[in-house]
Amino acid sequence: QVQLVESGGGLAQSGGSLRLSCAASGFAFYQYPMTWARRAPGKGLEWVSAIRPDGSDIYYVDSVKGRFTISRDNAKNTLYLQMNSLEPEDTAQYFCHRGYRDPGDTNWGQGTQVTVSS
Repeated sequence: QVQLVESGGGLAQSGGSLRLSCAASGFAFYQYPMTWARRAPGKGLEWVSAIRPDGSDIYYVDSVKGRFTISRDNAKNTLYLQMNSLEPEDTAQYFCHRGYRDPGDTNWGQGTQVTVSS
C-alpha cells in the first residue's frame, strides 16, 4: 500500500534551517506530483509547496517564497523540502502528500513537527 514517511523535523532557531524528507513507497513515485502541506496550531491546512513528476511547475505559497526549496529524487523515491531563514510562523506539523495540491488524493504521511523559536 501507499506509504509516505516524513523525517527531518525538529526544533530550530529563527533564521535557522531544516531539511525535511519524505520517503515514498507502494506506488510509482516518479509518475506522481507531490506536495508539502502544513498545519499550524489552531489553523487549517495550508499547501506549502508542490512539484510535478519531472521537477517542473513548482508551487510555493507566498509566505515561503525565497526561503523554502522543494525537490525530489525519483531514483530514491524521496521528496525534500529545504527550509531556510525559518521564522516562528513556520511552526507547524508538516505533511507529505501525493498529488499536486489535490484534496481528492487521500494519501498523506503521518507528519513531522517543525518548531521555530524566536
